Amino acid sequence: MNETQTTFDVEAIRADFPILDQDVHPGKKLVFLDSAASSQKPIQVIEAMNYYYRHTHANVHRGVYQLSEKATDAFEQARDKVQHFINAGSRKEVIFTSNTTGSMNLLVQTWGRSNLNAGDVVILSEMEHHANIVPWQILAQEKGFTIRYIPVRDDYTLDMEVFAELLKAGSVKAVSVAHVSNVLGTVNPLADIIKLAHDASAIVIVDGAQSVPHMKVDMQALDVDFFAFSSHKMCGPTGIGVLYGKRDLLEKMPPFMGGGDMIRRVTLDGSTWNDLPYKFEAGTPAIAEGIGIGAAVDYLTGIGMEGIHTHEQALGEYAHERLSEVPGLTLYNPDSPHRSGVATFTLDPVHPHDLAQVLDYEGIAVRAGHHCAMPLHQERLKVAATVRASFYLYTTRQEIDKLVEALYIAKGLFN
Repeated sequence: MNETQTTFDVEAIRADFPILDQDVHPGKKLVFLDSAASSQKPIQVIEAMNYYYRHTHANVHRGVYQLSEKATDAFEQARDKVQHFINAGSRKEVIFTSNTTGSMNLLVQTWGRSNLNAGDVVILSEMEHHANIVPWQILAQEKGFTIRYIPVRDDYTLDMEVFAELLKAGSVKAVSVAHVSNVLGTVNPLADIIKLAHDASAIVIVDGAQSVPHMKVDMQALDVDFFAFSSHKMCGPTGIGVLYGKRDLLEKMPPFMGGGDMIRRVTLDGSTWNDLPYKFEAGTPAIAEGIGIGAAVDYLTGIGMEGIHTHEQALGEYAHERLSEVPGLTLYNPDSPHRSGVATFTLDPVHPHDLAQVLDYEGIAVRAGHHCAMPLHQERLKVAATVRASFYLYTTRQEIDKLVEALYIAKGLFN
């Protein structure tokens, strides 16, 4: 798809995803409701990577022969596509990593290690993914800085009043939060968070893994300092992610890993570093995966992010209406318009893992567990696990109806 669609045709979109057209159990058509974990891939992305392996595979940035130059062009074109997709100020601000987790660890071990010391404060939130908690905790044990958390209110949104008080307490060097919660689906007020943090002279780091695939994001409009996301949640391949960073901040940061491509000169006495973004891209990159994320950007752009967002918002509304009908079901999501296309719930008296297994028998794929957000579940929600159904551009209302029907089957089995 080269031009943005004028209408959102979910059936036409589903035709691009061959994996959806299969039975996972006899007579049970696949209903895939786990896109928040990893989205499915359209034919266009699969074929773009296949073409690279069949026709243009070679290492990039190093060869002077034609095949290497073609591979380099395709890989770097993908960087340009990502730059325009998120409206980064420069292609030098688009760093390819392994995934969002890789991006967050890069940041903590470069910016964090260079800028944080005893007495400093980093603010996270109670709804963060482990990838935005554990790396900070590891470095805090070594450097002695303090981590404080923005509470989650009873309506599943962040307590912005407490956030403001945390900033006023002083010594805050960084605020690192999710744009959209992978558990609650809460869409956090990012513009407000960034303004408040900048007014307090703190930088802002955003986990955008659950926002970039589902809505238009604009780095220039947000004025965010760092922003991380993954390819595999946005119709692209696994194994590649993106770290956006403001150029002046990236220039001051030390490299994360040493090796080929990230150096300008190496002697036995020392080394100097390559220009951005290559200073942070040591070794042979994920070339096919880079081409894949470029194809995914083309695909999403062709459909139109506004149409995708509107479709998912409507699905979320419908899912919450239908799920609210089920006796014994508790939803853990904020009210619209503060939520994304995620429905997280428990169903009394069924354990979430048992429920997910019953749903699988009916062909429905959902996620059960703590979703890499154990503190949110155990310390804030006071539950060991939840079930999460997550929707994407290929999800239909009929699939949500099948989910509700299967929940009644599960209740019958366990009652």
